Amino acid sequence: MLKRRRFTIRSKILIGYLVVVLLFGAVLLVLTALINTLQKENDFISHHDLDVHNLTNSIEKAVLDMETGQRGFMLTGNETYLEPYIQGLAQWNSHYEALYELVNDNRSQQLSLENIKTHITRWIEVAGEPSIELKRQGDQEQVLAFFQSDPGKTEIDLLRSQLTNFRNTEIALTEARVTDLAARSSTLLTVMYSLWGMIAILSVLAAIVISGNIIKTLRDVKQTISEIYKGGNLTQRIHVRTNDEVGDLGNETNKLLDTVQEQNRTKDRITEIATLMQNPTTLEGLSRRFLNELAMLLDIPYSVLYYWKDNRLLRVAAYAADGDKERSLGKVSLAPGEGLVGQSANEQRMLRLNDLPQNYIRISSGLGHAPATSLTVIPVIFEGKTIAVIELASMKPLQDSEITLLNEVIDIFGVSLHSTVTRMELQQLYDESQVLNEELQAQSEKLQVQTEEMLSQTEELQMQTEELYMLNERLEEQKNVAESSASELAEVADQLRTSSGYKSEFLANMSHELRTPLNSMLILSEILAENKNQHLNKEEQKYASVIHASGKDLLNLINDILDLSKVEAGEMEVDFSDVYLDSLPEMMNQYFLKTAEQKGIDFRIQLHSNLPETIISDEMRLHQILRNLLSNAFKFTKQGEVALTISRVNLPSATKKGQEDEVIAFSVSDTGIGIAEHKLVQIFDAFKQADGNTARKYGGTGLGLSISQSLASLLGGSISATSREGEGSVFTLFLPLHHGEQEDVYDSRLFANEVASTAPQLPENTSSRVPHTSSDISPNEMLLTPLEESLLRGRQVLVVDDDIRNVYALANALERYDMRVITAQNGYECLEMLESGEAKPDIIMMDIMMPELDGYETTRQIRNRLNLTSLPIIALTAKAMKEDRDKCLAAGASDYISKPLNMKEVISRMKLWLSHETLGI
Repeated sequence: MLKRRRFTIRSKILIGYLVVVLLFGAVLLVLTALINTLQKENDFISHHDLDVHNLTNSIEKAVLDMETGQRGFMLTGNETYLEPYIQGLAQWNSHYEALYELVNDNRSQQLSLENIKTHITRWIEVAGEPSIELKRQGDQEQVLAFFQSDPGKTEIDLLRSQLTNFRNTEIALTEARVTDLAARSSTLLTVMYSLWGMIAILSVLAAIVISGNIIKTLRDVKQTISEIYKGGNLTQRIHVRTNDEVGDLGNETNKLLDTVQEQNRTKDRITEIATLMQNPTTLEGLSRRFLNELAMLLDIPYSVLYYWKDNRLLRVAAYAADGDKERSLGKVSLAPGEGLVGQSANEQRMLRLNDLPQNYIRISSGLGHAPATSLTVIPVIFEGKTIAVIELASMKPLQDSEITLLNEVIDIFGVSLHSTVTRMELQQLYDESQVLNEELQAQSEKLQVQTEEMLSQTEELQMQTEELYMLNERLEEQKNVAESSASELAEVADQLRTSSGYKSEFLANMSHELRTPLNSMLILSEILAENKNQHLNKEEQKYASVIHASGKDLLNLINDILDLSKVEAGEMEVDFSDVYLDSLPEMMNQYFLKTAEQKGIDFRIQLHSNLPETIISDEMRLHQILRNLLSNAFKFTKQGEVALTISRVNLPSATKKGQEDEVIAFSVSDTGIGIAEHKLVQIFDAFKQADGNTARKYGGTGLGLSISQSLASLLGGSISATSREGEGSVFTLFLPLHHGEQEDVYDSRLFANEVASTAPQLPENTSSRVPHTSSDISPNEMLLTPLEESLLRGRQVLVVDDDIRNVYALANALERYDMRVITAQNGYECLEMLESGEAKPDIIMMDIMMPELDGYETTRQIRNRLNLTSLPIIALTAKAMKEDRDKCLAAGASDYISKPLNMKEVISRMKLWLSHETLGI
């Protein structure tokens, strides 16, 4: 079949224009012919008729000139009068011949001319020549007789009549020609308009035919695209009827539709694969399903997947492996850089090999097997890290389009693989957390039971105390039994002290039991909060941080329960420093904003404008008090709001009568159930709540307000409460702005007892008092013997600690025993001082937890590199686990003391090791 000739749009347009040009050319030819004819007619009229008239007039003039000359000469006899005659005689015949030639197309006119010639000739013969001859002969009589007879007059008259007729005939012919020329001009205009109309019609018809031929396919393209747009029908195709650019457009549109349809099928397949990748919950199941889908998508008959774990590539799944697994699947484990798989993992790029040897790998089925000829190794990358490698074998090389599709599918699989592994890790952590939570819950239930038993014992002791009061009253009335009653009272007091001891011992044991599961929870929540593998989003990471912070708070609360007796004795540790008030809203929002949202309660924090930037207080204890107050407010509030307001107020001075002190008031208000007025006092007692019956609605141990009041006292403040039952409560914490002239002492926890001893005492009837706290180092001096004093005096002690406050405190304490103290702020500085000889200490006090170079490594280098094996080194650490002591001794430390330090114990250990050094032990 012959190939259809291509007829482009340009050719069609050019042909259309050519047709128009040809039509215009034909019209121009016709018009030119007509115009030439008219021009000839016009020229004929302009030249022929004019020449006829001119020649007629010239003949007539010549005859008149001859007659005039003839008469003048006959009258005068002067030869000069013959000149017109002679000229006319010479000219009339030439004019006659020319005129006769001009009217050769009109025989009648020629006949008229012939008659005219006859008369002219006759006049010349009968009148002209004879008269002149007579005049020349001088015969005057005959001349007069000639005039009287005048034989030429008749000829002249006939000549004039014939010339007039001839002229009138030519004039009539000229007018006829002019009329005909006008008619033909009108006909020419009609022809011109007719031809223009015909050309216009033919041009329009050609334009309609050509444009229709072009627009037909364009309309088909538009209709097809419109159907695709409206109905999404990609199966519609354009019927191409022309072999031109419009046909090319239709063909290209069909190709585009084929490509889009194929891309949509591919995208649908990729979407199906992505959906299938969400279901598996195990790494092996996900990998096998992906290899199966990959085989169906790209017709890949053989594949193996390696997963990156613990810096190794482990084989986890394969597709179409035969019975000989060692031969068909290769190695079970690969190191990074080992083989093509390891190299692809390191380089993070695809590796392709074609024309594989016959024995490289075989693809088998039930009917037989054949060697693979193409190998493709592609890494699975997630967030810039290689997490797996896939090795594919096929009978033919993959095409570029298949490689592009493979990359898209691999990217989706990378996300699914990472999500599955992350989900498995989170599930494992969740299971472990569940176990720990169950253990913690069991311990809590046990503690609750024991707490209730202890509460019962406390109530019994309280009843016994009331009985003692009654006995005291009886003693006043019955002095005779005073000694017996006093003995009974002492016995009951001993029982009370014994019961309190049991309580403290029980709290210590239970607090130790709670620390073990709580420690694991803190470690796991801290791992989740660090989010090193980026498994959690920001909000989940924030949740983990809040869990960790809450766990730490719980640990602190357990420590507070353990030290409840210390609180009552005024020995709780405090750390005074600058507390920034503007940071409190963010901190409290982190703890309670979620609680407020969950309960549907408004939570607002308001700071008044007249507040200072900072106050001197213990930030951790302040936060603990506020959290206790806010926690109670949320617990007893079902609707409405909970508010924290911080303001500066004036209260009557406790030390200066008639004056006021400025304090900071932290008011926690709620719209909860409120507290009955008669219960406002007892709620600050330990294990007491407003709802104190055994079937109370709200949980809790009842220690929160008691501990908060004690902590407020330690901070130099107090807590007041106002409430109206059913309307809400307001708890206000009052803290001083300043702590007297000893404020700078609070920068170090080492001298809190000294501050307490030097601070002014408040009256006993006030709820605020200066705290008596313990510190990291007790400065109580020992009474030494002269021998012991000489053992310590002048000794050089090297204190290595990165906390300048501890260094300062320890140095001041040791200098009281006339010891010379030098300091190093880190392990590197300590080693440099010892190596250069700048320091030659008799003993080293080594802090373990230091940045960069810790105490363990510093001690090892002192022993091994500097070879100072006999120099006493006492390790100091805040950690107090059994293994920490073993680590310190294994690193080369001579002794181990846990923080907080007791100076008596420190001096005792120093005496021991300095005496060993002195005796050379």
